Amino acid sequence: MRAWCNRARTKLRKAAVDWFRGGASDWVALGGLLLTVPLLTCATVLTPLWCAPEALVLPIIAGGLLLRPASLLALYAASAVALMIESLLLGPYTGYAEHVDGAGRVTPGTVLVVAAAGLSGLLVAQFRSRVGVPWRRGGTMLFDLRERIRVQSKLPKLPPGWHREMALRPAGGQSFSGDFVVAARTGPQGRTLEVVLTDVSGKGMDAASRALLLSGAFGGLLGSLEPHAFLPAANGYLLRQSWEEGFATSVHLVLDLDSGDYELLSAGHVPAMQLNAGTGVWEEKAAEGPLLGVYDGAEFDPVKGTLRPGDVLMLFTDGLVETAERDLTEGMDRLTGAADRYVACGFHGAAWHLIESVARDVNDDRALLLLCRDP
Repeated sequence: MRAWCNRARTKLRKAAVDWFRGGASDWVALGGLLLTVPLLTCATVLTPLWCAPEALVLPIIAGGLLLRPASLLALYAASAVALMIESLLLGPYTGYAEHVDGAGRVTPGTVLVVAAAGLSGLLVAQFRSRVGVPWRRGGTMLFDLRERIRVQSKLPKLPPGWHREMALRPAGGQSFSGDFVVAARTGPQGRTLEVVLTDVSGKGMDAASRALLLSGAFGGLLGSLEPHAFLPAANGYLLRQSWEEGFATSVHLVLDLDSGDYELLSAGHVPAMQLNAGTGVWEEKAAEGPLLGVYDGAEFDPVKGTLRPGDVLMLFTDGLVETAERDLTEGMDRLTGAADRYVACGFHGAAWHLIESVARDVNDDRALLLLCRDP
């Protein structure tokens, strides 16, 4: 008996999981909704003023979310039969003059409301069937994609003496962004840090699908190619996609974790900023290179530098420093001015606060990456 109960519980749990993920049959939901139709019909016939004939839209709306198109047609047939039965039992609607006769009756408006709800539900079911993602699985799938982007954007752990952090804020408070980061430790014994910060054209959900595709592709290219070959390969990849709005800006950092020497390669990206701990001055690091996905054969010239103890390097996207009311120079001055407040106490936890203080209400994707070498 105990073994039988365990098997039944396992099968029930598996069926529940399959139903939630959209892999199970919808006959249970269809059966439940078909039972709802006669119950609503009985309630309408007995108390038409409390349960109007329009109540049939409730199982129809639920069916549009739960059922496949073929099963949905069976529910619609049952609802049509229920309307006819209600019309016969409640009597015909005689018009506006006798308002008592019209109360709780099946009117032409009732038929239009139920038909409109049925048409909307059928369109939703057909779209969901074409996409192949049931509504129960759609939210889980989007959550999974968002978490995958976050995992891909995680910066690798650095050796003692280094600190790194990143903050990303999508436009409009959405969960998906057109800005993303891919990073990896490469070279002998992983003593080289490679980071790519990319800003895809568009913003928010419009750029999220392209950002997801590019983050996976760039993650595969990073570390598999020589540093100077990464941006040309990424440029060729974007050109092959033939997107109407397919350009992107990107900055590629190659940092030696032993010496602090680095190379910065840019594809139309905004300049980076480096804090010189000795002078306390922020220095602009601007590399030359065209946008990704514009033309083939593009060349990218690096700029070199060194992070000494106490130095800080900031990589960011244009949404953080440039708006319609503020040009790039003014935005970078505002960013470095806000960052000066963290020089004395350290930049631990500063990335998110810098975005909040510099570009909190900007309707654009914003990303900020900080690399600090401890004094």
